[in-house]
Amino acid sequence: MAVIHHTTVKPTKLELLTNWLPTRAWYAGTGAPALGKAGGFRLDDPAGEVGIEFMVVADTSGSAPVAYHVPLTYRGAPLDGAEDGLVGTVEHGVLGKRWVYDAAHDPVAVAELLALLQGRAQAQAQNETDVPDRSVVARYEGAAIGAGIGSLSAADDAEGTRVVVETADPAARVELRIHRVLGQRESVEGEAPQRHVTADWKPLEGGAGGRERFVEASVQGL
Repeated sequence: MAVIHHTTVKPTKLELLTNWLPTRAWYAGTGAPALGKAGGFRLDDPAGEVGIEFMVVADTSGSAPVAYHVPLTYRGAPLDGAEDGLVGTVEHGVLGKRWVYDAAHDPVAVAELLALLQGRAQAQAQNETDVPDRSVVARYEGAAIGAGIGSLSAADDAEGTRVVVETADPAARVELRIHRVLGQRESVEGEAPQRHVTADWKPLEGGAGGRERFVEASVQGL
């Protein structure tokens, strides 16, 4: 169970993301973002070592606000082989120095996302300890995906992030599509097969907001 510490973080998560977001292929702005929180949820690392947060931030720097889905992990030491996924480091008032990663590059986060997708994990409230977030809904149709991860690779494009996961089952390969710019899909239902996670995010000025598909999955070999 992840414990939420209400303490100082320097730089703040929003300050860290202000520098990082413009480096992403899916960032829709043209300059420095002006960020505010717009929702999200957490997952628990069974080993209790890695913080996992699916954050939504709103950028109000342009002519209209844009919401971005930014899943992050927080670690007490660097993650070997994930240099491309490093967002930066922060000083946590209780836990000390933390390395912050784009969760698409973190095998612990990806494993828990697969568990959430299949109903083996429960989403947790973003800012409260041991409080389930039942507004997060996972739907999965098809054969079970093994719990172990052999390897993963993540790549950004203009639409979001594609994560290819080689599972412990040599016959199975999973592709996750992490949607980054929210408010672009007209519907979250009606597509087959049903393999996705939906969650709420706060309405922005102008009316965008509500429930949206955060992650979709396709499975080969099962």
